[in-house]
Amino acid sequence: MTEMRRVIEDKLKAALAPLELTITDDSAAHAGHAGSRPGGQSHFTVEIVSEAFAGQSRIARHRLVNQALAEELTGPIHALVIRAKAPGE
Repeated sequence: MTEMRRVIEDKLKAALAPLELTITDDSAAHAGHAGSRPGGQSHFTVEIVSEAFAGQSRIARHRLVNQALAEELTGPIHALVIRAKAPGE
């Protein structure tokens, strides 16, 4: 597991207590593109299921994830795909 992937996992677990969490480092697919860095760890996909998303709009769910990762989104993470669901969705 990459260092940034572990940071993402730790922060999302602490903030949202997910029932399911999958984090994929997509950086290799973006090598040479804007925002890519040597060594990668800049582009990620997060698939998360959490009770915190129940009754929340898609935008509200994304905001919760973005708030949890605010520090990383100001630098090391260039792009983040978020698939956020409530249990049973």
